[in-house]
Amino acid sequence: MTPSRFVEKWKAVELSERSASQQHFLDLCALLGQPAPADHDATGAEYAFEKGVAVCGPASKGSKGQYGFADVWWRGKFGWEYKRKDKHKTLDEAYRQLLKYREALENPPLLIVCDIGRIQIHTNFTGTAKQIHEIPLEQMTEPGCLRQLHRVFTDPDSFRPTRTTEAVTAEIAAQVGRVAQRLRERGHDPHVAAHFLMKCMFCLFAEDIELLPSTVFKKMLERTHSQPERFERYAGELFAAMRFGGDAMLEQIPHFNGGLFDEAPPLPLTQDDLGVLLLAARQDWSAVEPAIFGTLFERSLDPAKRAQIGAHYTSREDILLVIEPVIMAPLRREWSAVQATVDEQLARRRTAKTADTRRKADDRIHQLLQEFIGRLASVRVLDPACGSGNFLYVAIQQLLYLEKEVIAYSARPEIGQTLIPQVRPTQLHGIEINPYAAELAQVVIWIGYLQWMRDNGFNPPRDPILEPLQTIENRDAILAWADGDSGKPISTWQEGAKCLGPAAWPETDFIVGNPPFLGSKQFRQNGLSDSYIQSMYGSFQLPKTSDLCCYWFELARCMIETRPTLRAGLLATQGIRGGDNRRVLEHVKCTGDIFLAWPDRDWVLDGATVHVSIVGFDGGGELHRCIGTAPVAAINADLTSGADAKSAQALKQNGGIAFQGPVKVGDFDIPLAIAREYLAAPNPTGTSNVAVVREWIRGESLNQRVEAVFIIDFQETSLEEASRYESPFEHVRAHVKAFRDKSKDKLRRTYWWRLGRSGAEFRNATMGLQRYLVTCQTSKHRLFSWVVSGSLPAQTVIAFARCDDYFLGVVHASLHGIWVRCLGSQLREAESGSRYTPTTCFETFPLPWPPGHEDMNHAAYQRIAAAAKELNDLRERWLNPPEWIEPLARVIDAQDDFSDVPEQARPLIR
Repeated sequence: MTPSRFVEKWKAVELSERSASQQHFLDLCALLGQPAPADHDATGAEYAFEKGVAVCGPASKGSKGQYGFADVWWRGKFGWEYKRKDKHKTLDEAYRQLLKYREALENPPLLIVCDIGRIQIHTNFTGTAKQIHEIPLEQMTEPGCLRQLHRVFTDPDSFRPTRTTEAVTAEIAAQVGRVAQRLRERGHDPHVAAHFLMKCMFCLFAEDIELLPSTVFKKMLERTHSQPERFERYAGELFAAMRFGGDAMLEQIPHFNGGLFDEAPPLPLTQDDLGVLLLAARQDWSAVEPAIFGTLFERSLDPAKRAQIGAHYTSREDILLVIEPVIMAPLRREWSAVQATVDEQLARRRTAKTADTRRKADDRIHQLLQEFIGRLASVRVLDPACGSGNFLYVAIQQLLYLEKEVIAYSARPEIGQTLIPQVRPTQLHGIEINPYAAELAQVVIWIGYLQWMRDNGFNPPRDPILEPLQTIENRDAILAWADGDSGKPISTWQEGAKCLGPAAWPETDFIVGNPPFLGSKQFRQNGLSDSYIQSMYGSFQLPKTSDLCCYWFELARCMIETRPTLRAGLLATQGIRGGDNRRVLEHVKCTGDIFLAWPDRDWVLDGATVHVSIVGFDGGGELHRCIGTAPVAAINADLTSGADAKSAQALKQNGGIAFQGPVKVGDFDIPLAIAREYLAAPNPTGTSNVAVVREWIRGESLNQRVEAVFIIDFQETSLEEASRYESPFEHVRAHVKAFRDKSKDKLRRTYWWRLGRSGAEFRNATMGLQRYLVTCQTSKHRLFSWVVSGSLPAQTVIAFARCDDYFLGVVHASLHGIWVRCLGSQLREAESGSRYTPTTCFETFPLPWPPGHEDMNHAAYQRIAAAAKELNDLRERWLNPPEWIEPLARVIDAQDDFSDVPEQARPLIR
């Protein structure tokens, strides 16, 4: 078969699809030198004509119900569908039919449709922008076309598009975002501008998936590009037609409605604006990836997030770490149970001896499948911090895939039931305080839903195409508010508002999402007012130092307590495993249980990679528990398995030994040079400033070689007593008083000359000791060091009121290090170390002898003490060699003679 002979033969053919398709394909194989199905695979297991498949939706041909046949199929290469030759019709119906077959054909990389007069090759590679290659019959004599067809058989992977859906999405979001920025710069209200651009964006998407007449919006941009005032008029006509259905641009426009196409008029655009929109219109909007589009577009809409443009975003794969185990796993178990029961009924029908028995089996099968498809349509999913809807979109996508599987299963010849898709976006609930994101979430969810319907061969809903997503609420998710004057409910806090207590969340079956990450110390810096914070503290039984995300966990826990079958999967800072944050997970364990944990997982938040914990919990009904991907018997509140070390109780004997350093509130710290000046300065009363100017032991002082810093510490003296130390007192008056006068804490305003917290207990415990032990509170490597009494530990240092070598040996032992790793709060990733907290890390740790009751004559005590002393001596010898230190001491005494100081030691001279 030559190319010319092939074209001559088939250009005149007017046979029906069934009569022509197989002969056409055999001639094509002969032309390309490729094997025919029977030549390559006599069994038809991987390459066959008329491959039988179950389909989702009515099949145009088939033996029963929704069971159909793909005209040609070659595993791992292509699915091929023929249609009758008709130059007046597109091949869209044939392509939609292949989309219905796609899963049953094992998702081949190429989906090919043909009507003899042309061949269309559609790419079907996951994560890439779709491409269509069309080869008309008349061009079959051209070498390029023949090579392209040859690759279909020999190298289908060569058709893989180089552009990913993520790249297309990012480019589209950036282009529309530029118009949003220009509208804001011209003084348009940001929310009005965002709403208008969402209409434009949806029009571009709708025409690319053929919900609008082809290129109607693009043509409008092209024709009005140089006359922007005409665009404003025509856009208004189009939006009005989309609101109710009607005529615009000489085209019949379907009814969209949905609240998006409201009566708000189009905004005036410049010629440059229209040029940017025209560039966006030429992109393939059908390839938009909804799971990331909302994030990227929101960054363009919201001035507060513009710095994140171009930064990373949360991927679909990451979101599935929550959606799959929390929502889909139990639904798939339900589906497996339904399938098992259906199979039992099929077996009963096959062996039935009477028509009545067969009828009852059929009725039961019908009931089971109808009930489960209805179950999927009744599932409610809530994201109480939904942002631009990414979690909700991925959730409905997975529900749709499961529904499609159920429909295909029901279409099997032995069942033959036709089920109609029922899952809808209105099953999704969201709460979002940002008005941009709340409205964008609705658009993103609808785009994702309509895109999925089109990509899987289903017809979208009609009349209207969109429904208002009133389930996406723009309000506070933590607290409920009322106007202070009228008492009417309001959505968010405002000055004078009255708190009504915890916010009420809508009834739901699943709660998923990514609550905001904010430590308690950053509440005020990030816009939370004092009245809001106090209302939050008064409405929840959580420690006041809890991160903001803990309040979402507590609200979800309360809902599960009243409805134990509800399941939740939420993200948190990885610090939720330790300290006061862990309290909320302890609450979860008291009223239900944790079935899923990713204790330390990379995640993208606000464009940056952070470390998070993922927690799935319910009322205790889930029997399958996993940490990461590893099954475990139980998950503790610190997201570990096995023995729950976090439940260890404080030992009474360990109390009064470990202390956090005093809190400094104000500029009490001074450099070495000023400290020397103050220490040398006399006072009229004869008192020495040595009593109040002390070396300040900071974390960096312990772990790095840095210049010493001193601190002015009046302890708990009165104002009169403090003023007797003239130079230090004047320093504090000049550098601290004005700052402390602004404090909202009355005691700190009143006692402005004192540190924020004096550390009296630490001073009393170390009184009479010549040295005490310290460790940096947060550290990658846990080291313990001796410091001389008289120095003052900083807030970031943990001090131990012990001076014996035995104690150093005990806390420096590897066993204590493991204990600290287990009970201390992790810093970011595990490699960054942990936070040492006296109450959890030391007071719970059992020492060989209770403190104060050591047997000093015991051989073990003496060995521990000797080993610890040797460790400290070796470390000091390494860090401070005597041959360096002795000359340095002489230099310090002489002030000016450096002659005998070794060159390597001179940087140590202060």
